Amino acid sequence: METTEPQIVLGTMDFGTRVEPDQAFAILDSFVAGGGVWLDTANCYSFWNDPSGVGGASERVIGAWLRARPGARDSVRIATKVRQNPLVAHSWPDSAEGLSARAIHAGVEASLERLGVDHVDLLWAHAEDRAVPLEETVGAFGELVAKGTALRVGAANHAAWRVERARSLARERGVEPWTALQLRHSLVQPRPLTPLAEAGHRMLTAEDLDLARSEGLAVWSYSSLLWGSYERADKPLPSTYDHPGTTRVLDALDDVAGDLSATRNQVVLAWLMRQGIDPIVGASRVEHVEQALDARAVRLGDEHLTRFAEAR
Repeated sequence: METTEPQIVLGTMDFGTRVEPDQAFAILDSFVAGGGVWLDTANCYSFWNDPSGVGGASERVIGAWLRARPGARDSVRIATKVRQNPLVAHSWPDSAEGLSARAIHAGVEASLERLGVDHVDLLWAHAEDRAVPLEETVGAFGELVAKGTALRVGAANHAAWRVERARSLARERGVEPWTALQLRHSLVQPRPLTPLAEAGHRMLTAEDLDLARSEGLAVWSYSSLLWGSYERADKPLPSTYDHPGTTRVLDALDDVAGDLSATRNQVVLAWLMRQGIDPIVGASRVEHVEQALDARAVRLGDEHLTRFAEAR
């Protein structure tokens, strides 16, 4: 089941809130049946859509699905995150748990209980916490790997220099370093230096890719399909994407999709995977999963990559 080839990752952020458990079960079943492996969740998903005002719904749904599907744990790899779950209901970011050693250990313990597992395959630091010494955070993540509670650890929404500093500290302490990055990335890009409307999102940069390729780090992208904006007229791109480059790239996307008899979404996912990036795809219907997994068969040639590069 393990592979170094880029994979489609199933994003489960809305499970248990905007996506009802029975529909989530159908999506998970379809994903596994189609050869999907990685599930991406977080302990804070999705407190902003949950009447309780705290996270945990997504992990609980995955845990219920695992219990209802004997043997399913052997078919999937689970990635979850700590850092952002509110400790006080309806009080974020003021009560976000942070990345102290105590918060990390407590957060993971609660995640394991909700998931009904004894370990996760990848644990992410969901965002930076500069109120806590990086040495403390690195040490706590290393302890979890040493205990087998997390098999790998990674950094989401972190600056490249912080990741490299953390990796250096891990080497000095003799603990497992972060070996994966998760950042926002897609084919079309917002205007440079324009603040994003989504709080906490960090865009993938050339520096991040340089670090990943030089150090052999995995790269996962979120918001890979920009909330359906590539294909749905009722989901227009945010205003930060309103610039001439977007128009040119979308025209090129239509040309390439026509050449390959693929959908816009499938070409975008294939473009990400061609760069060695594992795209996270959220789904609210089974057909979304099926379409995403079919992107693995879309083969972009060098001429297609050149067409996109020249359109930017």
